[in-house]
Amino acid sequence: MVTFENSSFPTTPSTLPGLGRALVASGKLAQSTAEDLFRKAAARRSSFIGELIDSGAVSAADLAHIMSTSFAAPLIDLNAIDPQRLPKGLLDNKICQDYRLLVLGKRQNRLIVATADPSDTKSADQIKFSSKLGVDWVIAEYDKLLKLVIVNTATAAETISNIVGDDFEFDDMVVDPPPANAVTAASEVDDAPVVKFLQKMLIDACTMHASDLHFEPYEFTYRVRFRIDGELREITSPPVAIKEKLASRIKVISKMDISEKRLPQDGKMKLKIANDRVIDFRVSTLPTLFGEKIVIRILDPSSVRLGFDMLGYEAVEKDRLLHAVSRPYGMILVTGPTGSGKTVSLYTCLNLLNKPGVNISTAEDPCEINLPGVNQVNINERAGLTFEAALKSFLRQDPDIIMVGEIRDLDTADIAIKAAQTGHLVLSTLHTNDAPATLVRMRNMGIAPFNIASSVILITAQRLARRLCPHCKVVHNIPQQALLDAGFKPDDLDGLWKAYRPVGCNACNNGYKGRVGLYQVMPISDEIQRIILRDGSASDVSDQARREGIRDLRESGLQKVKQGLTSLEEVLAVSNA
Repeated sequence: MVTFENSSFPTTPSTLPGLGRALVASGKLAQSTAEDLFRKAAARRSSFIGELIDSGAVSAADLAHIMSTSFAAPLIDLNAIDPQRLPKGLLDNKICQDYRLLVLGKRQNRLIVATADPSDTKSADQIKFSSKLGVDWVIAEYDKLLKLVIVNTATAAETISNIVGDDFEFDDMVVDPPPANAVTAASEVDDAPVVKFLQKMLIDACTMHASDLHFEPYEFTYRVRFRIDGELREITSPPVAIKEKLASRIKVISKMDISEKRLPQDGKMKLKIANDRVIDFRVSTLPTLFGEKIVIRILDPSSVRLGFDMLGYEAVEKDRLLHAVSRPYGMILVTGPTGSGKTVSLYTCLNLLNKPGVNISTAEDPCEINLPGVNQVNINERAGLTFEAALKSFLRQDPDIIMVGEIRDLDTADIAIKAAQTGHLVLSTLHTNDAPATLVRMRNMGIAPFNIASSVILITAQRLARRLCPHCKVVHNIPQQALLDAGFKPDDLDGLWKAYRPVGCNACNNGYKGRVGLYQVMPISDEIQRIILRDGSASDVSDQARREGIRDLRESGLQKVKQGLTSLEEVLAVSNA
């Protein structure tokens, strides 16, 4: 904690300092009151200006205006100052702390300095002696100045310590230590404040059930954000000075090249969060204009709930999916953007199929959920273990069910389709907006329509919407026209259901807690197969799916609104019209 020394007034109480004389001359303070406050300040070894403000004899704003008028100095509003953009190193921090000064800039051979007491000649002498420069005073309000001086003169270690707090217990969390050749590098970046800060961020992220941590450097600021329930939230803003050491520390324990700062890198680390809890983290670095942005993905199997009911499948959607996974061969595709829960949906299916008499193999990049009884393979492209290579190996090991983390190219798609056509059940993912668009995407990859029609048996598209907190959600009266515009049918508005909106309480995040899935489960019917074979468009498939009673993502979301699970605003945000 920064403390200020008394150094701005004479030690003899018989003579008022310039500040006191100016206040008396302006009529804002009686002579006797000024002398009494001056004596109290001397007895307490505190500053006279601080005693003035604390006593209420004069306000900080009035004092600033009087000083500006009396000493013909400009007045500045420090609320308009960005502390990150203030110049550094022009004046010793000790002088700034002792005399409550803030350096605003330099003009030729003179410093522009903010002060609340321009009558303090001793501070001017100290500035001239230390910097060999002249002084141009700018007047600021004392209370605002005091706060900004503390922020501007605190070291990075002090700022981090304030963020971490005194009650945070520090312990080594690294389970899988770095290789021996990283010991020297680790000793160079193993500063306790940085290590404690990183450890606190990781523990806080796990406690708050975040899925990712984002460490983002900018020109004058550094930002840490967590993704909670699919939404990024700014958690803290540590000093930008720690960006290099923090990046190096993360790289060391993630077994990355600490000297490589020009190219993106990927790594992983395993940390002990509690006595009985070890969590894997996937780490990605990206060079940006002002340093390396680092994203840490939390791979916590204990937070994954496998089960169709928990994921939010409606009864009809669940039946369609169960019917598809019960078939002996064919391809099931799960589609959606990154972070939409595709992997959890696939593992829910695998968990259902995982029996002693079934041989299941998976190829993922990386494996995020550990499922006993399933042969899981981590893709390692540097070593030549690609999805294509893993699939070829699977087919030589008598598999019953194959799960491919993602179909990224034509070669992988060809092998997966051949496996689905030759007696294997294949599950995989693609990145498309909805189920009908998946068929067009496969055509664009170069897969023949016949192969698509003869292998794909079901496609499910999904999104994740934030779930309303059951403790604080309240009824929301939405105009009827707004409901119709959102996609509700007139018949839907005749029921007794109620829409809800988020409020926010101690048990949730801004009115939401957890997420629920929105699903479009589309079996490939005979008519859809015919559309595929004649190379029909996504619109043709979508129209046919609608005729067969398949809900799109928006309709699935509106159903969740009727059930009171999420808000209409959330559904509109995550689904297409």
